[in-house]
Amino acid sequence: MKILIINGPNLNLLGKREPELYGSSTFEEYFAQLQAKFNGVELEYYQSNIEGVLIDKIQEVGFSYDGIVLNAGAYTHTSIGIGDAIRAVTTPVVEVHISNTFNREDFRHVSHISPGAKGVILGFGLQSYDLAIGSFLK
Repeated sequence: MKILIINGPNLNLLGKREPELYGSSTFEEYFAQLQAKFNGVELEYYQSNIEGVLIDKIQEVGFSYDGIVLNAGAYTHTSIGIGDAIRAVTTPVVEVHISNTFNREDFRHVSHISPGAKGVILGFGLQSYDLAIGSFLK
């Protein structure tokens, strides 16, 4: 099984950015834990702050991977293009968020990703990724 985790804008700053909301671990540290836990799964990780690059990556792997775990960050609430990209590919996508976006600003209550996603997991901190990967194994 081959799964790609895609993180969008500002998630490269995990561990530094608002640690009270996002925790003090970098995503790279957490990714190593995921690889150890899911050692029978080929896990890859990709991050970009650029919307078009995220769309390119979804299109690149969206017909050959078994799953995509996508945290589009703020693009979740603004990018019709990313939403269209996940509906255009055959690889199932699980939308994840570290925080509960419904406990935050009103604009974060709208997702352009959710309508095309297999499912949505939010509010469980970094464990949201763990839950998303597990959803592909059932």
